[in-house]
Amino acid sequence: MGTGLAAAATVTVGNSLAPKETYKQVPVKKNDEHPFNPVTYSAMPTRSLGKTGYMVGVLSLGGQATLEIKGREDEAEKIINRAIDLGINYIDTAASYGQGVSQLNIGRVMKTRRNEVWLSSKTHDRTYDGSMRLLEESLTNLKTDHLDTWQLHNVQRQDQVDQIFAANGAMKAMEKAKTEGMVRNIGITGHFEPLVLLEAIKRYPFDSILMAVNAADVHYLSFKYYLLPEAQKQGIAIIGMKIATRGRMLSSWTPPPLEEQTDVRLRTPKPGTVSIKEALTYNMSLPVSTSIIGVDSIAQIEENVKIASGFSPLSQVQMEEIEFKTLPIVRQGLYFRRWDIGA
Repeated sequence: MGTGLAAAATVTVGNSLAPKETYKQVPVKKNDEHPFNPVTYSAMPTRSLGKTGYMVGVLSLGGQATLEIKGREDEAEKIINRAIDLGINYIDTAASYGQGVSQLNIGRVMKTRRNEVWLSSKTHDRTYDGSMRLLEESLTNLKTDHLDTWQLHNVQRQDQVDQIFAANGAMKAMEKAKTEGMVRNIGITGHFEPLVLLEAIKRYPFDSILMAVNAADVHYLSFKYYLLPEAQKQGIAIIGMKIATRGRMLSSWTPPPLEEQTDVRLRTPKPGTVSIKEALTYNMSLPVSTSIIGVDSIAQIEENVKIASGFSPLSQVQMEEIEFKTLPIVRQGLYFRRWDIGA
């Protein structure tokens, strides 16, 4: 693990941000395969999505929170439409979110707005057959004939990596789907242990990686230190997630009584310690292409886009100050990490 600390020096932050960002420079729409939301370029800074040639806003929409809750379909649809209206041009979901509810909600909007956003989904199945079935389901539910990125969902352990790359593994499905045009790019995601994902991206030239990194990350099994430098080196599109950890990192969040917190991983008596502006600006100051966040309401997506619109990269000192503020809440900020190794 010590080599990861040395590698941390290669992570560029602050004013030497990588990838380079542009702002208020609307590209000429070409007759190519990329989606195009003209609002994005006046709404927020944009960055290159790895080697894809796509310019993505620094803030993107995640398919959890309200978007995956059954019974809130109308509100979910309004959030998605409002996000696109505000300039969001990347949406991430998964076959497993809400047992398919998230994809169905996004799909109703994609029927008329598919060409405005980069659309990413995931397979949680590690086999060829299972992943192909999930892809068919995803395309049907999302009302599209292709995904811009199809991703391996939450890869946690080395045995999962081995299964994915086996003769009947999910990678075979991904490569077939890409060859046949059902997906344009192949990605991998995770939030459990950085070295497992590090092994995976050294084993295969993925187009993108969706990784859990936030202001508490540096304190335990850091993706910023142990994984992000190699992704940078390879030129992979890097997407950040778990920015506010379902709100539990935010000082505005009041934890419910412990007996009402049914998920043991999330259970905590402590409110968060950072503001949503600090959480978002921290992630945007990392060398990532974009950061996805789930929202509960239209008001939240409006607030988040406003923060992205006024974004200016933090200095190293400013980032360290925010990291220090998260020390008392490391467990709730990183509840999704591997915690069975004695920490």
